[in-house]
Amino acid sequence: MLSDEEREELKAELVQLEDEITTLRQVLSAKERHLVEIKQKLGMNLMNELKQNFSKSWHDMQTTTAYKKTHETLSHAGQKATAAFSNVGTAISKKFGDMRNSPTFKSFEERVETTVTSLKTKVGGTNPGGGSFEEVLSSTAHASAQSSAGAPRRAEEELQC
Repeated sequence: MLSDEEREELKAELVQLEDEITTLRQVLSAKERHLVEIKQKLGMNLMNELKQNFSKSWHDMQTTTAYKKTHETLSHAGQKATAAFSNVGTAISKKFGDMRNSPTFKSFEERVETTVTSLKTKVGGTNPGGGSFEEVLSSTAHASAQSSAGAPRRAEEELQC
């Protein structure tokens, strides 16, 4: 229980504190307006402030122990992954090399070569150099045209292919 006198003192103190708070708010508002004016004169705007804050925060984060440890760990993991992929590539290359030298592949290669040579012979005679793919196609086209026309072609027509 408060006496009337104590109650009146507390009410007076309350009014005084409310007045001081109002005054402080007015002073703060005036200082904030002044701050905005100075920033405008210096060409500073919200975007520049955000950039500066972001840069500072990024720098602060990079200097933390957790970031440094994470960066180190990920860097090490990246090096390991690179080495692993390199080893896989080497192993695949070796397997292809082994496969190409295998008897099965050699046999397949010989069969393809024999078939191509046979086709060249049937299509338009033999070419001592073996002929390129384009030459084989060209001679196939000539042979097809001759058999469908039923008549010998003139030298000019053969040169046009």
